[in-house]
Amino acid sequence: MGAFLDKPRTEKHNSHGEGNGLRYGLTSMQGWRVEMEDAHTAVLGLPAPNMTDWSFFAVYDGHAGSRVANYCSTHLLEHIMSASLGARGTQVGSDSSTGELSAQAPPSVDTVKTGIRTGFLRIDEHMRSFSDLRNGMDRSGSTAVGVLLSPDHFFFINCGDSRAVLYRNSQVCFSTLDHKPCNPRERERIQNAGGSVMIQRVNGSLAVSRALGDYDYKCVEGKGPTEQLVSPEPEVSDVVRAPEQDQFVVLACDGIWDVMSNEELCDFVKSRLEVTDDLERVCNEVVDTCLHKGSRDNMSVVLVCLPNAPKVSDDAVRRDADLNRYLESRVKEMLSQADEDSYPDLGTVTRTLSADAHMLPLPPGGGLYSK
Repeated sequence: MGAFLDKPRTEKHNSHGEGNGLRYGLTSMQGWRVEMEDAHTAVLGLPAPNMTDWSFFAVYDGHAGSRVANYCSTHLLEHIMSASLGARGTQVGSDSSTGELSAQAPPSVDTVKTGIRTGFLRIDEHMRSFSDLRNGMDRSGSTAVGVLLSPDHFFFINCGDSRAVLYRNSQVCFSTLDHKPCNPRERERIQNAGGSVMIQRVNGSLAVSRALGDYDYKCVEGKGPTEQLVSPEPEVSDVVRAPEQDQFVVLACDGIWDVMSNEELCDFVKSRLEVTDDLERVCNEVVDTCLHKGSRDNMSVVLVCLPNAPKVSDDAVRRDADLNRYLESRVKEMLSQADEDSYPDLGTVTRTLSADAHMLPLPPGGGLYSK
């Protein structure tokens, strides 16, 4: 879905921050798409009593426009917070006469998970009232993938085909599951709502089976909001934090996952964190690598590093510098040997280097594309 440019737009939006024992970096790039439809959220410290040590990160991959993605990036968290705090009022220990929450403990795991689901349904219903979305002048929708971190838990949130992964003890420990129309559970709901799955798309058109917005697919009479062709209900998974083993979390849209597997991306991120502690730089390298690997979509990635994240290694820095010098010398050699009629393009250079028997070890997951 969406048209493409003659050449990619490679300007990047970058941001970073630190707090609550976390460091994060993020990067987004328009790439080959005619429009930039991705958005993101990064909040260190939630605006609620006893929740200043909680944090929230999310990526929104818009389609058919950016309206829904941009609105969710600004307002989804407040809907989740409102639902979670509202539920706290019924917990034991609350002061029902005054409604005061300041003395309460943070919400329970079940309360948070319920609040997240409720927040998604509420914001989806709220956006339906917007005149341009209601009247079909704007038909945009958006996936949403996020992580809400408490001191003790990760709450992974997914609605659509963006993805979150947790890297623990030097391996992928957890990954959200993409919501695709061909998944049996999703297909069943679509068919029960009178729709079909053709060419792996809802009614042959939409590539995701869950999303916010997309109201053209949410108007089946007699069906509730989670029973429509496209559902706004997220899957929420809680994972107990393991401070001595947890290393980092990556959130990314499908423009990243289209060309890198969970393991490839995490291995690449790990190798970059051993070379630099600049998280924006690491995210930039991820996006550039995916562009060179052939991604044609908008690309957004959020990297959240935990206290046990890989640290810069002098040996890794030396090996990376040696590799860069070797590549530079080989490229100069190829250019010096070429005549005007056979001047090598990037593809020729890459193929030649790929066949180089003396090549030094390349970054795992990224290979030559990362250079």
